[in-house]
Amino acid sequence: MRTIDYRSDTKSLPTPEMRRAMAEAELGDDVAGEDPTVNLLEAMAAEMLGKEAAVLVSSGTQGNLVSILAQCQRGDEIIIGDKSHIFNAESGGASVLGGVALHPLPNDDRGMIDPAAVEKAIRPDDVHYAPTRMIALENTHNAAGGAVLTPEDTASVADVAHANGIAFHVDGARIFNAAVQLETPVSELVKDADTVSFCLSKGLGAPVGSLLCGTNEVIQEARRWRQMLGSGMRQAGIIAACGIVALENVDRLAEDHSNARRLASGLAEIPGIEIEPERLPTNLLFFEVTNDRSSEMARRLGERGVKVGERAGTSWRLATHHEITPDDIDYTLAAFQAVFSA
Repeated sequence: MRTIDYRSDTKSLPTPEMRRAMAEAELGDDVAGEDPTVNLLEAMAAEMLGKEAAVLVSSGTQGNLVSILAQCQRGDEIIIGDKSHIFNAESGGASVLGGVALHPLPNDDRGMIDPAAVEKAIRPDDVHYAPTRMIALENTHNAAGGAVLTPEDTASVADVAHANGIAFHVDGARIFNAAVQLETPVSELVKDADTVSFCLSKGLGAPVGSLLCGTNEVIQEARRWRQMLGSGMRQAGIIAACGIVALENVDRLAEDHSNARRLASGLAEIPGIEIEPERLPTNLLFFEVTNDRSSEMARRLGERGVKVGERAGTSWRLATHHEITPDDIDYTLAAFQAVFSA
């Protein structure tokens, strides 16, 4: 049976080109800095994002975590969005492992934080307060429907951070989706960031891995934390090889965005679904199912090969990725129409 998996862009498998690159990769001991393929990937990432250095880590969560641990001390505080991945979906790692407090501020419907609110939230130099050591934004913003932040958005918060001597981090798990959508070099989107993390294993299509980019000093400290967390890898070139292929094919993300728009527009025509296609600019689709049979709808779609995951509530998220074709979109819309009309 035909299977189309919309549960996440992390569900996609490596391309044939990535599999060949894995098989042919030059390998060495990455902990000792001797894996040439990892070294090449890190150099590519740093250059593309306009930073001095980069380090390969196991996941986007770890990229954010080692950035925090490298730049904050126990008892410090980070200002983040209340809908951010760091706050909601990283198991409280910064607090558990780093003793760093999280200070959430409201995200708007684009995932932005009001710079004036950020300024006001910075703690004064007073023994009663945890010192503010970092401010973080997310781009694209998952919980805001894959919304993108512009260079001006980012600069407005970065300026507040730097004026107060505070580090500024961008959780750029899908930053290349933002760059493609805005038709802007990714380096321009993160030029004001001290550190930026991004995932190879989401829209970019690699099977595993993320990178953290920043200054030489911060990245060296991040390597120390990576090792302490047990994530120093040896012949990691087999992972890095896929990342190199991914970074050589970033423009392909426009296909995911196009497929997502077609899917969103089609879903908007189906009774029982509430969706605003114009507010979904990248590869993530959020919508509401207006009946109380969400779980049944998901099961019946699964019987037709359209995987949307278990759905206990009425809010759904679908993600397009490199394995989904325009023909798959047509098949999916026909499946939704059949299931929801029944």
